[in-house]
Amino acid sequence: MKTAIITGGSRGLGKSMALALADKGTDVIITYQSKKTEAEDTVSQIAAKGQKAAAVQLNVSDSKTFPAFADEVRKVLADFGKTGFDMLVNNAGMGINTPFAETTEEQFDLLMNTHFKGTFFLTQKLLPLMNDNGRIMNISTGLTRFSMPGYSAYASMKGAVEVLTHYLAKELGHRGISAVSFAPGAIETDFGGGRVRDNSEINRHIASITALGRVGLPDDIGGAVAALLSDECRWINGQRIEASGGMLL
Repeated sequence: MKTAIITGGSRGLGKSMALALADKGTDVIITYQSKKTEAEDTVSQIAAKGQKAAAVQLNVSDSKTFPAFADEVRKVLADFGKTGFDMLVNNAGMGINTPFAETTEEQFDLLMNTHFKGTFFLTQKLLPLMNDNGRIMNISTGLTRFSMPGYSAYASMKGAVEVLTHYLAKELGHRGISAVSFAPGAIETDFGGGRVRDNSEINRHIASITALGRVGLPDDIGGAVAALLSDECRWINGQRIEASGGMLL
């Protein structure tokens, strides 16, 4: 029985990933920053599928808390009857839509600390707890391939994450650990204030530039993540995989 850690797993894409992995027989540890009730609900849904589950509080933008988080993970694993975990999905984050000329240093630093520094040092801190032949998935974005106004800082951090993924694959291969970056397109969630989900004009526009003719849904992503983390995809390593329904082809 394998175990996955998914940051930001209480809602949205992270929740969909957690439930999809549970459907495949994986125990799941999710993190949440402030939505404890939602996290507990996700844990209950995973448990209802017959899998072990736990939620641990984590602010991925504050690297000083990572050692204490790793200690909590070690305790949860012990409760699961395990000493290590097998999959890490660096998913937690937020989007800030601000034109390049108006982006502040505070916004830049928040995005940097959350999406890049957080991913870098959380992965480093959890590495001793990861079993050999494990899998790391760093969530990126379609915005590293195509550009839309207002996301220069956010997309730049995700571009850095994609480069980091190559290095993780290269440097951790001796342990059989593989790494991929996974880039969703526009999805109907509360991400970025729910702009894609709640703004009908934006929703229609995205559908019009997507080959499959609609905006993505969380389950489109959760299922793809579970598939890519399966043993059948173990030979996919160091790659960027996009799941956007064919946006801007």
